[in-house]
Amino acid sequence: MKVVVLIVGLAIIGFIVWWFFGKHDVAEANAKVTNDQQVVDVEVNGGYSPEVVVLKKGVPARLNFTRKDSSSCLDRVVFSDFGINQALQQNEKQEIEIDTSHPGEFQWSCGMDMFHGKLVIK
Repeated sequence: MKVVVLIVGLAIIGFIVWWFFGKHDVAEANAKVTNDQQVVDVEVNGGYSPEVVVLKKGVPARLNFTRKDSSSCLDRVVFSDFGINQALQQNEKQEIEIDTSHPGEFQWSCGMDMFHGKLVIK
């Protein structure tokens, strides 16, 4: 019995290490400019997809977040660098305007800061 408990414990520790420190595939989207505007759709379902969004500097941009996840953790999206803290209603598209006047890498997160995404403006 002790051996089984030890094996299960090691498996759980291994999973936790992999989950938090392992390298995971990250979905990335490069915005296309249409009619002098950039639009990227982001699905919120157990995280963000795409997780990385690349925008062109100086072109008006909008991210459309659609929350499919019922978790209360993902009911908000926060862009602290832009002063945005927006509620996301389940199964509704929420448009968020992004200021692309300054290049750089900017993080976004859920309201509990557990799930993250990255915005790259170049």
